Amino acid sequence: MFTIDAHLDLSMNAMEWNRDLRLSVSEIRTKEKGMTDKPDRANGTVSFPELRKGNIGLVVATQIARYVETDSPLVGWNSPEQAWAQTQAQLAWYKAMEECGELTQIHDIETLEKHLVIWNNESPNEHKAIGYILSLEGADSLIDIRYVERAYQYGLRAIGPAHYGKGRYAQGTDATGGMGQKGIELLKEMERLNIILDTTHLCDDSFWEAMDNFSGAVWASHNLCRSLVNHNRQFSDEQLKELIARDAVIGGALDAWMMAPNWQRGVSTPKMMNCNLEVLIDHLDHICQLAGNSLHIGIGSDLDGAFGTEQSPYDLDTIQDLQIIPSLLAKRGYSPQDIENIMHGNWLRFLRKNWC
Repeated sequence: MFTIDAHLDLSMNAMEWNRDLRLSVSEIRTKEKGMTDKPDRANGTVSFPELRKGNIGLVVATQIARYVETDSPLVGWNSPEQAWAQTQAQLAWYKAMEECGELTQIHDIETLEKHLVIWNNESPNEHKAIGYILSLEGADSLIDIRYVERAYQYGLRAIGPAHYGKGRYAQGTDATGGMGQKGIELLKEMERLNIILDTTHLCDDSFWEAMDNFSGAVWASHNLCRSLVNHNRQFSDEQLKELIARDAVIGGALDAWMMAPNWQRGVSTPKMMNCNLEVLIDHLDHICQLAGNSLHIGIGSDLDGAFGTEQSPYDLDTIQDLQIIPSLLAKRGYSPQDIENIMHGNWLRFLRKNWC
């Protein structure tokens, strides 16, 4: 089934992990054997060949570069200007991948519909360019509000104002506090340009302030349910209901610590915690029960978002295995139409509505 994945850190893997995503996952793992600089070395799951094998023809792909203050425990850049420069290196990689035919940027309704025709023409996927919608995960790299339009001009179509910790425009996972004046100015400029607000990673205070000050299109690219795993990274039922009321789509993430309660980083394993793809269905189903339908969920895997198979469902070896999900949904009683909604239809409906 044609599949859309609404969150992949492709350029981060290329530029910081030094992975050539044109290679197979097996080849990338072989190259990384014995490397210890990253926790997921030799455990990666994402590459262009695997996306094509999995019929994952459209993704939301990120730029990401955090600014950190001197006393921050988080890794990042020491100035917004350095963070901006990092996102521009990531952009250059996306453009290089376009030039060699691996990727094609999707930024409006015309490019979307043209791309869907190519990916649904029943010819082999082997030489098809994978469509990507450019998203910024954490807005710290936007030096000032003028840079929002500059980024829009090169194709940026979604922004998550915060990532982890304290941000320049909003507060993220494990932080508290609202967005403040700079954050509200960011929201207004996004609304003017019709840039999608990605609420993923917003702390509770910033989430509700964003809801009060933004009238544009909203999604949560990669999120799960706090009622199943109690952590501030997840959304509460009240937040999920607000997103549903805003006609948002919430992409189910595949980071095991978010899926299974009581995960201990560096200790737990997916099999130890009985974390398989069925657990993702538990989270997706919870959102469907809140909504009363299947119109507000999709896939936003976050695979290789600084983790690999050591922190992914144990029945997933590569991203190609997203194709296991339709059978799991059918087993839970989801109809063929529901399954199409979840695998691609809801994201397409969202884009067609908001890009028209």
